[in-house]
Amino acid sequence: MARVYNFGAGPGTLPPEVLEEARRELIDYQGIGMSIMECSHRAKAYQAVHDEALHNLRQLLQLPQDYALLLLPGGASLQFAMVPLNLASAKDTADYTLTGSWAGKAAKQAAKICRVHTAADTSGERPACMPVPETIRASDHPAYLHLTSNETIEGTQWKSFPKIEFPVVADMSSDILSRPLDISRFGLIYAGAQKNLGPAGIALVAIRRDLAERAPASLPSMLRYRDHIDNNSLLNTPPSFPVYMLMLVTRWILKTGLENIWRQNQEKAALLYQEIDRDRFYQGTAHPQYRSAMNVTFRLPSEALETQFISEAEEQGLHALKGHRSVGGIRASIYNAMPHDGVKQLCRFMADFKNRHSNGNTPG
Repeated sequence: MARVYNFGAGPGTLPPEVLEEARRELIDYQGIGMSIMECSHRAKAYQAVHDEALHNLRQLLQLPQDYALLLLPGGASLQFAMVPLNLASAKDTADYTLTGSWAGKAAKQAAKICRVHTAADTSGERPACMPVPETIRASDHPAYLHLTSNETIEGTQWKSFPKIEFPVVADMSSDILSRPLDISRFGLIYAGAQKNLGPAGIALVAIRRDLAERAPASLPSMLRYRDHIDNNSLLNTPPSFPVYMLMLVTRWILKTGLENIWRQNQEKAALLYQEIDRDRFYQGTAHPQYRSAMNVTFRLPSEALETQFISEAEEQGLHALKGHRSVGGIRASIYNAMPHDGVKQLCRFMADFKNRHSNGNTPG
């Protein structure tokens, strides 16, 4: 069976050469007689994988020495709670920008742990957009400001980040390592792996070391960044296969070059938005100034046409284009590993579909 183009928002598509290498090594990893999934996390073979994954990430993020790098289970959703548990007390206030569904989920979890102040709210704006950094209204002495760098459901992305005196925390799950990043602008970033880094089951956390000291000693070890730092992300048995895949994907990014990947991502997004903007048959749902380079969202003239669009696209090997159930429409996620050819084929299909249905014809 031929591989399809997977436009799913997550788990996202992975580089074929990475999948091929994983397949070759699945049964017997480098001659040890077992899979890396069966290998003890204390064994030399796994330790080398673990250390390389962390090393590659440090290199790609250009992470300063005063930042710790962690690989943690639970995905980004667990970080919605770990961030306030470690950086704020019940009496503290944390500032949150509400820019869409995932930012809202993060704020909701934080409100169970500390006071939450809404520093900016664009969640109800249509077309969807991000705040202008200068319009952020901070509370008095906030523990941190939280933002979601890319909203996968709304298809919006921060293009520039706020410059403030207190720590900025960013959920970068859907655009991590899709573009160069100045990590010194942030006190902490976190990201689920299943968009640009590998399969689901693990999250990356980069935290300034002084912030990791804020957590109370009473916090359980598995929820305390400092304990994970002290144990090199081996406080418990790690999800070894996701770490192994992360190692392979970061090798691929290093080989390709982050600047090249960013250029390719911009080119892919430009192709798709150009097709959307060609006339009024397709309607982008994000404000042009804040359009995501990772998740392209749009609508058709009717829900019936959207249903037919998704069905016919799958027949052409273009999969997972259905928008999130909360907003409907179409969503094409074009993460790092989505090739140009996949985007070009989608654009050709869009042009053909429009030509066949733009005269008022709707499915029966």
